[in-house]
Amino acid sequence: MISDNGLYTLSIFLGSCAMLLIVLYHFLEVNADDSTQAERAADPKDEKSGVGAARRRTSSAAAGAGAKS
Repeated sequence: MISDNGLYTLSIFLGSCAMLLIVLYHFLEVNADDSTQAERAADPKDEKSGVGAARRRTSSAAAGAGAKS
């Protein structure tokens, strides 16, 4: 059977490992190169790409906006 001291040491070790893995995961996630964002910026047909690009209204949104005015 495991002693109280052994259980305490094991829990401290596993908790420390878990925290280090969480910090490592967040570090890698923040510094990861997002290839999908780079592909979207290179696509000239994308509505959101470019400075000052405006989003088009869909037919239902345009009809709703016209009815309210």
